[in-house]
Amino acid sequence: MFEMFSKALAQNGLVTAFVVVGIITWISAILSRRLTLGRVQGSAIAILIGLGLAYYGGIMTGKEKGIADISLFSGIGLMGGAMFRDFTIVATAFEVQATEARRAGLIGALALLIGTVVPFVVGAVVAWSFGYRDAVAMTTIGAGAVTYIVGPVTGAAIGASSDLMALSIATGVIKAIMVMVVTPYIARFLGLNNPRSAMIFGGLAGTVSGVSAALAATDRRLVPYGALVATFHTGLGCLMGPSILYLAVKALFS
Repeated sequence: MFEMFSKALAQNGLVTAFVVVGIITWISAILSRRLTLGRVQGSAIAILIGLGLAYYGGIMTGKEKGIADISLFSGIGLMGGAMFRDFTIVATAFEVQATEARRAGLIGALALLIGTVVPFVVGAVVAWSFGYRDAVAMTTIGAGAVTYIVGPVTGAAIGASSDLMALSIATGVIKAIMVMVVTPYIARFLGLNNPRSAMIFGGLAGTVSGVSAALAATDRRLVPYGALVATFHTGLGCLMGPSILYLAVKALFS
């Protein structure tokens, strides 16, 4: 009976992935309510659980896809791929009211630029302080500080090694978790109580997952606005990382 059940789960990998993620999300929501009184969003806890499972899967199989290397959970590799990620990001935009989005105006665009350049500079400086002195390494790790998507995209474009791209992804994930965890505690200080401030916050923070989870813990109605601008932030970073920012680092440190 158990063997038949396991075989059915393995043959329907995507359905199994949704069930597994649903269970993790449910458990994370319970932990969020009971251990942190809702101050730490369940999404942040779920990401930590996911990272732990990915590490465990990689150790158990000795391969590169984490828990997706286990045949029973192979559907997680598809569910966590670019197709579903982009679909969910685009879907958030359908809840945005155009009249509210226009209110961000010039300050929203400025937030996008600042939110791209400042994290990049911080990431590049940290890379330099740890001994990465060539332009490719500094740019790749700095781009990871923008978002964990911008890092590998930039690294692939300028010829970075897989180790550097992994570091850039790790940098972006740490940033996303920090945004998720810290924002609910400082939301009142930041004035995160209206769509305009949410869009500015999305431009400054950048990470779509971090911004979405942070705003969900603050005010769920603000999630589409922050996520919308954060999505543009990722695109802007992918454009500037391998071009303007890389050339600037190369000019300064070559």
